[in-house]
Amino acid sequence: MRHVFLGSPPFGTPVLRHLIQSRHETAGVVTPPDRPRGRGRSVEPSPVAALASENHLQPIRPQTTRDPAFLESLRRLEPAVLVVASFGEILREELLHLPPEGSLNVHASLLPHWRGAAPIQRAIAAGDRETGISVQRMVAALDEGDVLLERRTPIGADESAGELLERLAELGGEAIVEALDRLQDGSATFTPQDPERATYAPKLAKSDGHVDWTRSAEDLARHVRAMTPWPGAHTRLPDGRELAILRATPHPRVPTGPPGALQDDPRALRVATGQGTLELLEVKPAGKGAVAGDAFLRGARLPAGATLGG
Repeated sequence: MRHVFLGSPPFGTPVLRHLIQSRHETAGVVTPPDRPRGRGRSVEPSPVAALASENHLQPIRPQTTRDPAFLESLRRLEPAVLVVASFGEILREELLHLPPEGSLNVHASLLPHWRGAAPIQRAIAAGDRETGISVQRMVAALDEGDVLLERRTPIGADESAGELLERLAELGGEAIVEALDRLQDGSATFTPQDPERATYAPKLAKSDGHVDWTRSAEDLARHVRAMTPWPGAHTRLPDGRELAILRATPHPRVPTGPPGALQDDPRALRVATGQGTLELLEVKPAGKGAVAGDAFLRGARLPAGATLGG
């Protein structure tokens, strides 16, 4: 089935790869303009744009999909369907209904749970044991379209958002190829979502990574996983410097002191929470590399009872 892909990395890259490798025809690839990256702020093609070019597809990089010239360029490609995976812009109805089969979105949750921009992070933070991929027909409302198919997968006990994203992107690539297969052979059926079961996953901001030590150790361990790699779980050292927390786990020790207080144990970096103790397995001080929690504790020489946060 002839399609045009709209997406951005990291989620969209494996989805596009599966499409290119399938029996379906990728007529075009649309991805946001390349942005300056790294300390040198050099402009390099995104992984989606690079993958398109490697497969002799000239990536289309509009400043906005509202540009009439962009819509006309898509019409000339004559897609039967649009495939969208983490494109990053709200698409108007005129664009969604441009191809005869409409537009399909590859969404990283089991809809109607976690509609919105950050379904992976919200699922981990909430303690969900299962998530998956939904392929939905796009409508002019937030992830409310009828679902063509879903693929389920458990969430690993120690899995970060970045690790889960990689798995779901591969699963999404498999799912969209199957969805196109069904459209092409006429076996596709679309199931309306139950709005009573809907939950929402708003876009994350840097401030969402802030660690609130009054929460329980279990909650904070999930928080660290959900915020990794971005926006990153972070707290403040007693001298005001930021400390990123990369890996953490609840510890059975009964804490002493208020939430945020360092525990008196030179062998491990452990912190009191609102309920239980959290052991910081890997941290990253501002301007420095990642280091094991116990190694950081030895180097920082923080006294027991010093309080993180603020």
